[in-house]
Amino acid sequence: MIWAVEKFSKDEMEIIIVFKHALLISFFVFVMMLVVDFIDSISKGRMSQIIKGGPWRQYTLASLLGSTPGCLGAFMNVSLYVHGMISFGAIVGGMIATSGDEAFVMLAQFPGTGLMLFLLLFAAGIIFAWVSDKIVKVLKIAPCATCLEGHCDQCLSETDRNENGVDIFRPQNFISNYISLTFTRFLLIGMILSFLVFVSFGILGPVAWNWKRITFVVLSLCALYITSVVPEHYLDDHIWEHIIKHHLFRVFLWSFGSLLFVHWGMKYFNLEGFVEQHMFWILAVGAFLGIIPESGPHLIFVMMYAQGLVPFSVLFTTSFVQDGHGMLPLLSYSLKDSILIKLFNLIFGLSVGGILFALGL
Repeated sequence: MIWAVEKFSKDEMEIIIVFKHALLISFFVFVMMLVVDFIDSISKGRMSQIIKGGPWRQYTLASLLGSTPGCLGAFMNVSLYVHGMISFGAIVGGMIATSGDEAFVMLAQFPGTGLMLFLLLFAAGIIFAWVSDKIVKVLKIAPCATCLEGHCDQCLSETDRNENGVDIFRPQNFISNYISLTFTRFLLIGMILSFLVFVSFGILGPVAWNWKRITFVVLSLCALYITSVVPEHYLDDHIWEHIIKHHLFRVFLWSFGSLLFVHWGMKYFNLEGFVEQHMFWILAVGAFLGIIPESGPHLIFVMMYAQGLVPFSVLFTTSFVQDGHGMLPLLSYSLKDSILIKLFNLIFGLSVGGILFALGL
């Protein structure tokens, strides 16, 4: 009986850890979408025009964001894609450049090779972003465009003046909005403040103060400011109806379900052991494991490379295809686009990795 209670408690704690991880990812996606939408609104669409200025600008920006360690840059790319600011090819390139949390491990284990790998993935992201856009045009593949309708005329006019000639998005609105506090604004502010407290005390996210915790705190303060100064129309239509109801819940469900599936797969099906017992197919296995939207399974390739068990081509291939948790938010937006991006990255990764492997690298 004692053993059963202990076993249940251990499983329960593992589920709680996965739940907290999914919650952290979902909130970050929410803040990124909120910030992107807000900046685009107050700039009357000028930000989207700057990013859309040319395809190579999109390819470079997306690959640069993807090259940053961790998954934060990949989440930003998803937000830009959902808002129609970058093309399908650009997000393919961004996911190619993304190495997920393995980037931190690589910098700790072999910093020189790690930096070289990030540079190669950045260059590959730009090149294959262009190739991907060409392919979708030739094959007439139409990515989903559910969220690409842009901003409504009312929101664009609000970015200038209200009927009294006062800038609606000015900081002074903070006081008036709190005096006439609505339930929706109260709910959003309470949610953001709760997240801020949880992150500050290490209940969610990193347990120690580092750049990740500082980033989450800063983003929480940005979200708090935005929800405090925006007008009711923007709060209801853009934040509550669109971001919260249309995206956030599905992002959480996909994130939690995917993380839980991977966790149980690693625990009960011994994915690492399978890889170790099939060394001949290690490159292909590394590429196909890259389809999994999780950082954990790919760490074995990093450690195997650090110990000299696999060549650089294997490390490059698995890093090329996998994108950490970067794909999780996009799964809730469009399953079709997520599958297409992973398919493109898998084919490109196997092709380039196979060439490097054949060259003895």
